[in-house]
Amino acid sequence: MKPGPLKNMQHQLLELEKKMLLAGKTKELQFKNIHPSQLNAAKNLVHYLVLRNEDIRDLQNNLHIHGLSSLASSESHIHSQLQSILQRLGKQYTAAELDNCTWQYNQQQLAEKNKLLFGEKKDTGIPFIMVTFDASFADNYALIKNLLQNGMNVARINCAHDDEGTWAKMIHHLRSACLHTGLTCKIYMDLAGPKIRTKLLNKGKDKGKVKVKEGDIVWLAEDMKGFKEGDIVISPNEPGIIKMLKKGERVFIDEGIIKGFIETTKRNKAAMRIVRISSVKQQIKEAKGINFPDSDISISSLTEYDKACLPFICEYADMVGYSFVRYPSDLSGLQEALKNSTSKPPHIIIKIETTEAVKNLPQLLLCGMQEQAFGLMIARGDLAVEIGFERMGEIQEEILWICEAAHVPVVWATQVLETLNKSGMATRSEITDATHAAMAECIMINKGDHTIEVIETLRDILQRTGGHRNKKRFTFRPLSIAQNFINEELN
Repeated sequence: MKPGPLKNMQHQLLELEKKMLLAGKTKELQFKNIHPSQLNAAKNLVHYLVLRNEDIRDLQNNLHIHGLSSLASSESHIHSQLQSILQRLGKQYTAAELDNCTWQYNQQQLAEKNKLLFGEKKDTGIPFIMVTFDASFADNYALIKNLLQNGMNVARINCAHDDEGTWAKMIHHLRSACLHTGLTCKIYMDLAGPKIRTKLLNKGKDKGKVKVKEGDIVWLAEDMKGFKEGDIVISPNEPGIIKMLKKGERVFIDEGIIKGFIETTKRNKAAMRIVRISSVKQQIKEAKGINFPDSDISISSLTEYDKACLPFICEYADMVGYSFVRYPSDLSGLQEALKNSTSKPPHIIIKIETTEAVKNLPQLLLCGMQEQAFGLMIARGDLAVEIGFERMGEIQEEILWICEAAHVPVVWATQVLETLNKSGMATRSEITDATHAAMAECIMINKGDHTIEVIETLRDILQRTGGHRNKKRFTFRPLSIAQNFINEELN
């Protein structure tokens, strides 16, 4: 006789469990430097990645049909959940065999990490809110106080702009506002990272912009040697990049508005053919971002300027954002630099904004787990350009899943209600996007003229959404549509 569906499911689940436990044993050397409080999270991450290496869609359907958990929404405690299903199917475990990384354990751990990173907040049902400061905040105590009273939990200062004097004024006003209101607010400072931006070397240099059209050749170089007066020549502003480019690789300028391909390369220059300009103003402007998603760009993520900023950051910041992270060695470099600067370094927030960072995400997370707490920011601006806009929805979901498996708090960043912030009126798609942001632990708002309104709108959206889901696990609070229908029938 053929085994029944329950026996088949039990066999498949047992095979998955064997693979999880074997992978955990295999990776034990990588766990050697993990912080003791992160060890369960590291093992759970490995177990989850084992599961996601398999195609279990048929198994999930069968589990659902038989009224059992289909393992969806179990990222944070995947082995424990699998064991629970096996117990329902008749398998018996000793107390020592049961995985102690349960859903309750994860909730406790995540709450502790959120508190370490982002502090306290009154409304526990919605994510923390991070607000980006700019130079105008240095002379505007009233605005900072107003933001604080309207729900700002974290103040973001970008070290790519302004200077230590301006940052100090912002921090002084923030601390004064916290003192006067009795509210708390953490300070997050972003390292500038490598500034891969357009620098016009020839035509348009004086005006800060040069006209281009589709089909044009734009030269990438570090200087003007060997070029003619009419050539369009731009520098990526970081030495050594030109030699790393290869024929056929894509180049994006100004958040993907301009797309080109490397057509030819020589020792000190590369010719880029423009194939698309998605703007009415067909021009390349000074100091716009350049992305090389296909190129192996091996430059240091921690610049000399970043290192010079570290003493100030270590003195004033609770968190430091690390831009352009690609490999675990990048993260190790910052961890070491911070420990050399202070005995109590700020918590690191890894910014995922490159193709390499996505590929190396598990290794980056395991490296971050050497500390008691760290976070991750989905920097959706550069990341979308790097991986392709059409993949952004898929990739940001994958990052959220894997970070939940690793018990790592996530900051959802870039263009959150941006049109509302700039114009005073949100688009419909922005409202939907803000709803998805509820899956993260913290949401970052960029600077704009309507920041207070953005916070109010965001809080309203998140409070409504918060009753329906806990991260990506949907929960059932009463629906007004259902109540109206049932009450109408009863009456």
